[in-house]
Amino acid sequence: MSAWVEDVLGAGYEQRTIDLGSDPDGEGEIVATLVRATPPEVPRRAFLWVHGFSDYFFQTELADFFTERGYAFYALDLRKCGRSRRPGHTPHYVSDLAFYDAELDAALEIVREETGGGAGPRAADGTGGLDVVLGAHSTGGLILPLWLARRGAAEVGVTGLVLDSPWFDLQGAPWMRSIGTHVIRAAARVRPFDKLPLPPGDAYGASLHTSGAGEWEYELDWKPLTGFPVTFGWLNAVRRGHAVLHRGLDLGIPSLVLRSDKTWFARKHGPRTDVSDGVLDVKQIARWAGCLGGSVTSLPIPGARHDVFLSQSEARAAAYAAIDRWLAFHEMD
Repeated sequence: MSAWVEDVLGAGYEQRTIDLGSDPDGEGEIVATLVRATPPEVPRRAFLWVHGFSDYFFQTELADFFTERGYAFYALDLRKCGRSRRPGHTPHYVSDLAFYDAELDAALEIVREETGGGAGPRAADGTGGLDVVLGAHSTGGLILPLWLARRGAAEVGVTGLVLDSPWFDLQGAPWMRSIGTHVIRAAARVRPFDKLPLPPGDAYGASLHTSGAGEWEYELDWKPLTGFPVTFGWLNAVRRGHAVLHRGLDLGIPSLVLRSDKTWFARKHGPRTDVSDGVLDVKQIARWAGCLGGSVTSLPIPGARHDVFLSQSEARAAAYAAIDRWLAFHEMD
């Protein structure tokens, strides 16, 4: 692993490269990138964030929210994503979501070492590292629960989970979740890197970025307005992950699931895009939230976008207030 160096976000942020060796999907050497914000003088807990598809960490307002509440804040750019993508990599491609265990394990180990506890949870007598709360958006909101189910939250010292519009099922017509899934599986066996013939659209991206109608600046090479192409092999990995989630995970920790109160699919930006989830079906998020197990709080945020933390100011304020209430209720404030 490399040393900490200044991050592309500038002052107050550093990054560290995590070497992962050879790609099991055959695209050469791969890395992940851990980002940290300048921590409070005496951190009380740690928070680790994971992005979604066609995304990377740049949400400094989210980092500010947690550091102001005494958390040491970290974010992970997964292999082939954002800071971690290298020439020859298919953006975001994995054939198995369990491959992400390597960088998640390494990132959590770094977080725990830096907060004084090594790789294990806080001991019963209060010694050891800080408790860790995890957070994730969209596809990250599927990846993290599956990883936690394999590792065991208590065993790795994770005490809570905040999910922002997690991808809990395939959106679209019902046949896409039945016949369509069989087609995806068959195509993934023979042509995993082929792209799905999906219609182009920049409605969601244009609602976010300053080059469109949005208020956010970020690297379009890492988060294109139209998103990256979806491949059969990657989508097959996601569908397998959905199937595991739907059978129930029973994570045994408190989870907060935030979503918009409505969905509006469109190819071009319009007023409704700014106040709706334009990527996922929010009814599916609500339907499957209980599969996380433990204490699950599932909340719609009126007027939120797909990334609740990139919504307009009123919806963002409602989301952050919901997190404050949840943290207080579970004595993590």
